[in-house]
Amino acid sequence: MTDTASGPLTADSIAGAAYIVAALLFILSLAGLSKHEKARAGVIYGITGMVIALAATIWLTLQDAWGTGHALTGLGLLVAAVAVGGAIGLWRARVVEMTGMPELIALLHSFVGLAAVLVGWNGHLEAPALSADLMAIHHAEVFIGVFIGAVTFTGSIVAFLKLSARMKSSPLMLPGKNGINIGALAAFIALTVWYVNDSQLWLLIVVTILALGLGWHLVASIGGGDMPVVVSMLNSYSGWAAAAAGFLLNNDLLIITGALVGSSGAYLSYIMCKAMNRSFISVIAGGFGIAAPASKGDTDHGEHREITAEATAEMLINASSVVITPGYGMAVAQAQYPVAELAHQLREKGVNVRFGIHPVAGRLPGHMNVLLAEAKVPYDIVLEMDEINDDLGDTSVVLVIGANDTVNPAAAEDPGSPIAGMPVLKVWEAENVVVFKRSMAAGYAGVQNPLFYRDNSQMLFGDAKTRVEEILRAF
Repeated sequence: MTDTASGPLTADSIAGAAYIVAALLFILSLAGLSKHEKARAGVIYGITGMVIALAATIWLTLQDAWGTGHALTGLGLLVAAVAVGGAIGLWRARVVEMTGMPELIALLHSFVGLAAVLVGWNGHLEAPALSADLMAIHHAEVFIGVFIGAVTFTGSIVAFLKLSARMKSSPLMLPGKNGINIGALAAFIALTVWYVNDSQLWLLIVVTILALGLGWHLVASIGGGDMPVVVSMLNSYSGWAAAAAGFLLNNDLLIITGALVGSSGAYLSYIMCKAMNRSFISVIAGGFGIAAPASKGDTDHGEHREITAEATAEMLINASSVVITPGYGMAVAQAQYPVAELAHQLREKGVNVRFGIHPVAGRLPGHMNVLLAEAKVPYDIVLEMDEINDDLGDTSVVLVIGANDTVNPAAAEDPGSPIAGMPVLKVWEAENVVVFKRSMAAGYAGVQNPLFYRDNSQMLFGDAKTRVEEILRAF
C-alpha cells in the first residue's frame, strides 16, 4: 500500500499514527474524568487508547524483529507479558475494596518507577552507537530517568505501607532532615555531570542507591494528614518517570502520556495543597521547613455525649435541612448504600439533604465522590467544601459519617495544632451534629478532635453501616 503524496507507508509511520490517536484518546480520558457525568466515557476513552497503543507497540516490535528471525520469540514474550500483567490487573481490580484503592494506586505507581529504573539500566548496558554530542544527551537521559524512577519506586512503597497501616502515619523526623534532602539533590546534580562526561557503571549504582534512599525519606517525612496530596504527587512522579523511559526507548507515546500524567498530577497536587493551606514545595520536598508538632493528645476537652439511632432518626425527621459529611470511615464500613438510602428517604419526607465533600476526604482525591456515585447519589446534591461551608450555620443537622480531620475545629481555632490553617468543613456551626464513629480515637493525622465535645455534638458509636440501617428501620 502506498500514499501517492508521501510514499510508502512504513511500520514506523503506521505505529506513529496509532500513537497519535492513542494520545488524543488519553487527553479525552483526562477531560472526561474531571466531571462525574463524563467519568464513564473518560474510562472508555482511556481503555481504548491503551488497546491501540499496545497493538501498535506489538506491531512495531514484530516489524523490527521480522528480519532477524526473532519475530515469533518477540511476539511470544510480548503476549506472555501482556497476559500475565492483564490477568493480575483484572484480578486485583475485581477483589480490591474501595478502602484498599489508595494503597493499590500507590503500589501501581511503584511499578512505573521500577520500570523506569530498569529501562535506564538497560540504556546504560545496551548503549546505542551515537556521536559524542548525542551520547552525552543519552547519558543524561539514562541518569535522570533512573533517578526519577528510583525516587518514585521507594516513595510509592512508603506511601503503600502508610496507607495500608503497615507503617506509622506520623512523619519521620530525622535530625537535619532538610539538609539530607538538599544534600541528596546536590549530590545527584554533581553525579549527573560526572556521568555525562564519564559513564562509569559505579556512578549509576551510586545514584540508584541515592535515589532509593531519597524517595523513602521524602515520603516517610510526610504525615498522614498530607497523604492524599502525596498519592497525587507520586502519580505525577510516575508520569515523569514514564516520560523519561519514553526518551530512552524513543517512544513518542510514552513521552506524551508521561507528560500528561506528570503535569496533571502536579496540578492536582497543587490544587489540593491550596485546599489544605499547605505549601506545595514543602509537601513534595518531604515536609521541608516543618518542625515536629508538639503532642496535644492529653488536652482535656470535657465530656462527650452519646445518642441512639432512634433519637437520631427522630431528629432527622424533624429537621428542615440535613448535610452529610462522609470520610474514610464510611468507606471502611461500606456504608455508602444505606447512606444513599437515608438521603433518599429524607428527601421523600421533604427534608433538604445535601452532601459536603472535603477535597481530601478519604485517602485519595475523589474517594468519597466515587463511593457516592457508586451508590447512585444524585450529583447535584454532592457539593464541595467551598460550596457548602457557608450554609452549615443554617443547617438543622449535620451527620459526620466516618470523618475526623476534615471536620476538626482545631484547624481553624488552634494555631498550635499540626493541622492549623487547613480549611475544614465547619460542621460545628450547625444546630446539631451527630458523629458516627467506632471510638473516640484520633483521626489519621493523629490529632484529637474537640468537635466531639461540643455542646451541639453527640456521638453515635459503632459500625456506620449498622447504625445507618438502624436509623432507616426507626423511620
